[in-house]
Amino acid sequence: MGSSLTCTGVIWALLSLLCAAASCVGFFMPYWLLGTQMDKPVSFGTFRRCSYPVRDEERQATVMLEQCGRYASFHGIPSLEWRICTVVTGVGCGLLLLVALTALMGCCISDLISRTIGRVAGGIQFVGGLLIGSGCALYPLGWDSEEVQQTCNNSSDQFQLGSCQIGWAYYCTGAGAAGAMLLCTWLSCFAGKKQKQYPY
Repeated sequence: MGSSLTCTGVIWALLSLLCAAASCVGFFMPYWLLGTQMDKPVSFGTFRRCSYPVRDEERQATVMLEQCGRYASFHGIPSLEWRICTVVTGVGCGLLLLVALTALMGCCISDLISRTIGRVAGGIQFVGGLLIGSGCALYPLGWDSEEVQQTCNNSSDQFQLGSCQIGWAYYCTGAGAAGAMLLCTWLSCFAGKKQKQYPY
């Protein structure tokens, strides 16, 4: 069992896995935007939220339920921009994960990744990183939604955080995308071994 990757290709495979993992973890975690509501910490992702108000019928009051979950439906996501961001970022993460797993298989299977396949994989990584970057750029357009404004002391607007702050998951997602676009795409050009020419 031999590798179809050069030494640079092995570094590319490992870095591809790292970038894909960073983007996927950041995308899934609901810590893109951090704020407070009713003196409780609240955080948002693109399709998940931690801490949300519920009506307590016994006390006849609204209380904060401190747990994380995803929105009940796709249309439950607070803004159209966040729905688009969820789809675009999810597709980008899927592409990065697909290439990373293929690259890892190239470490163990000979003749899986040629120079041409490596370059195509790098192109797919660039597109995946571009989609994730687009999702990250779209995310602030949803800061004017009612849910976010309630959390940010009614002072947030598009590209204005108000009293909220950007969370670690947003940076993690963006860093994974940047690494995939800049480093992985470049390394992929040197990842595959030249294929042997067989005389027939």
